[in-house]
Amino acid sequence: MSIADYESVIGLEVHVELKTKTKIFCGCSTKFGAEPNTQCCPVCMGMPGTLPVLNKEVVRLAVKAGLALNCIIEKNSKHDRKNYFYPDLPKAYQISQYDKPLCSKGFINIETENGTKPIGITRIHIEEDAGKLIHNENGTLIDCNRCGVPLIEIVSEPDLRTAEETVAYVQKLKNILECAEISDCKMNEGSLRCDINLSVRKKGETEFGTRTEMKNLNSFKFIKKAIEFEFARQVEAVEKGEKILRETRRFDEVCGKTFSMRSKEDAADYRFFREPDLPRIELSDSFINEIKTEIPELPDEKKARFMKDFGLNGYDAEMLISNRVIADFYEKAVNKTEFPKILANLMISELPKIFTDEQIPKTEPINSEFYGEVADYLGKNEITSGTAKMLMQKIATDGIIPHIYIDENNLRQINDEETIKKLCLTEIENEPKSVADYKKGKTTALKALMGKVMRATSGKANPNLVQEILEELLAL
Repeated sequence: MSIADYESVIGLEVHVELKTKTKIFCGCSTKFGAEPNTQCCPVCMGMPGTLPVLNKEVVRLAVKAGLALNCIIEKNSKHDRKNYFYPDLPKAYQISQYDKPLCSKGFINIETENGTKPIGITRIHIEEDAGKLIHNENGTLIDCNRCGVPLIEIVSEPDLRTAEETVAYVQKLKNILECAEISDCKMNEGSLRCDINLSVRKKGETEFGTRTEMKNLNSFKFIKKAIEFEFARQVEAVEKGEKILRETRRFDEVCGKTFSMRSKEDAADYRFFREPDLPRIELSDSFINEIKTEIPELPDEKKARFMKDFGLNGYDAEMLISNRVIADFYEKAVNKTEFPKILANLMISELPKIFTDEQIPKTEPINSEFYGEVADYLGKNEITSGTAKMLMQKIATDGIIPHIYIDENNLRQINDEETIKKLCLTEIENEPKSVADYKKGKTTALKALMGKVMRATSGKANPNLVQEILEELLAL
């Protein structure tokens, strides 16, 4: 059998740092990037005689996440103590939630090549983060700044089947959480990271295979690569008759492979028990309803509106809403153009080249309405697509005003048929070999002639008109 005869079964545990100013059980700052061990206190260090006090904002944001992800909210939940040797958590246990999570039984929809697919969310619970170990040539150091930073853990059902679906799921989660201002989701700072549980089975089978867990993936690129490698590794092992071990693995970003960290076959029970130092979490209907009113228009709602109001197809609308800032740019720019579909295509194709996820400004240093002006020029055939792409870049990086820049640099498209005809005749005369090749049936020769005409006009000739006139002249 081949790898094409197998499928992966994937479930995710996504850890998300909540957007609070202070930690979950104390008043220490959660600000990223401080000097090591400057944002910790006896409470988050677990010193004897200290007691935790739950941050109400943590509960509010966790409930907000549950509502945004279509979950049932548990009105009466509790904290549990998870006993495990955490070398980067001084008290050596973690306060989390076990059998009474705050949120459960939710879902989100992702777009696949076969259409919309719902992905179930088993639970969302709140917990504290651990610190950070720093390894160097002198040994291992500990930074306790992150101890007690509030997290939600979003656990999915094993509904994902491919790396592409998994990336789409994490992207959708990120978009929803950013949109609802639950987390900044800065993956490069560890605000959103995921553990991937993956097993393989032959297509058509219903039983799950033995799964492995890949820890702490914090980029879409590495999530995709880790899944692709681990899927291929497990299929190869099964084909050889080898046993898949239940284990935790790490993904090496340099070589693109996963490596075993520790076996989970004989893992000791976490010995969860009710956290004795914290009261139960009891939520009122009025508290939950108040949070519902704070939830803005979410990505799926925005997508439906974009399709209805601007005539976009599902793919284009999904691509636009996949980043909240780009979606906001589009909404401001679309009011300045008669061509909303052209504007969408420009933004989808060009803005990701201009900005990475982390570089897209959270406040608007550019006038996004100028993008609408570019779409109008392109839609009215006053500039070429190449010029439009260049202007998109210039708006973002140099803050140019399109109509001024176009006139100052003589960038308007040449649409005069006589002018283009003269240029075409010149290139036909100068390129007899290309003409002969075209008449022998080599269609690439036409592209060569078109390229000559476009270069002669610095890319300003209407390419459709150039092609039409060349075809007419070469048919004589």
